[in-house]
Amino acid sequence: MDRKAIFTQIADYLSSAFDVPRDLITPEADLVDKLNLDSIDAIDLMVRLQEITGRKVSPEDFKSVRTIDDVLNLAQKMHAQS
Repeated sequence: MDRKAIFTQIADYLSSAFDVPRDLITPEADLVDKLNLDSIDAIDLMVRLQEITGRKVSPEDFKSVRTIDDVLNLAQKMHAQS
């Protein structure tokens, strides 16, 4: 799965599940400051990431996620491990 496909899935999810306007969802967007996600939202995003990659997200890996780009990097890393 390429980066663009992962981005599209994440953006679709954030837009539909959390009503985040699509134009705010950019690789540089901060999950908390720009997209207004809270800790429960982050857990939901982690579950969605697991569904996309088919791999479990370790809490240590997810702690370092701050931006959409971080989510994409983690998803690619997880996908490469499968």
